[in-house]
Amino acid sequence: MIVAFSVTPIGAGEDVGADVAEAVRVVRESGLPNRTDAMFTSLEGEWDEVMDVVKRAVQAVEARCGRVSLVLKADIRQGVTDGLTKKVETVERHLAS
Repeated sequence: MIVAFSVTPIGAGEDVGADVAEAVRVVRESGLPNRTDAMFTSLEGEWDEVMDVVKRAVQAVEARCGRVSLVLKADIRQGVTDGLTKKVETVERHLAS
């Protein structure tokens, strides 16, 4: 499964980079395949391990600000591995032709 999620501190003002970095740190330390861009972090793995990482990422931000917004989108598909890379490669292949 691939999960794209965003954790936003509420009431922390406009400069939330340090708070968001704590969530990303949890994701990167998980060892699961992941990517972070300007809006979301994508994470790939089995349901329980992915959801555990999301929960811990939210808790890391919550510990700093007290209130958190979570946006989450999941692609649940059995038997797919390396989806983070393969999906992008497929789009790039179509763009090149």
